[in-house]
Amino acid sequence: MDGRFKLDNQLCFRLYTASRLITQAYHPLLAQHGLTYPQYLVLMALWEKDAQPVNDIAKRLMLETNTVTPLLKRMEAEGILTRIKGEKDARQMIVRLTRKGQGLQDKLLNVPEAVGRAVLCESVTPETVPGLFTMLDDIIRQLKGKQENA
Repeated sequence: MDGRFKLDNQLCFRLYTASRLITQAYHPLLAQHGLTYPQYLVLMALWEKDAQPVNDIAKRLMLETNTVTPLLKRMEAEGILTRIKGEKDARQMIVRLTRKGQGLQDKLLNVPEAVGRAVLCESVTPETVPGLFTMLDDIIRQLKGKQENA
């Protein structure tokens, strides 16, 4: 068998598996608050900067607006955020946290540390995490650049 087609030789398989398992680690922590992992990502973007256009949130999450919009609609129906038309451009939707959405930040304070502890192992330590971030950021930049130039 050609070694190029072995799963054990595929970076993409390792990244996919790690991503899936990390998302699973978030599940019990978020589910008790009625949240999904993608909703948590939206909340983090809005906790960083509230009252953002949908396009900015999608760009921050590296997703398409047609992926983010249904997610935002569900969160609005749950009373977590509101979407209002922009003052300058009525085609633009501005997303703002409600009190409930703001209050979730205090309720989820333990989540980053809990998931952080879950991923720590022999090779991933508090000291090696910054280097891991750098490597993953480099991969993301490289792949994103290739997609934008395609």
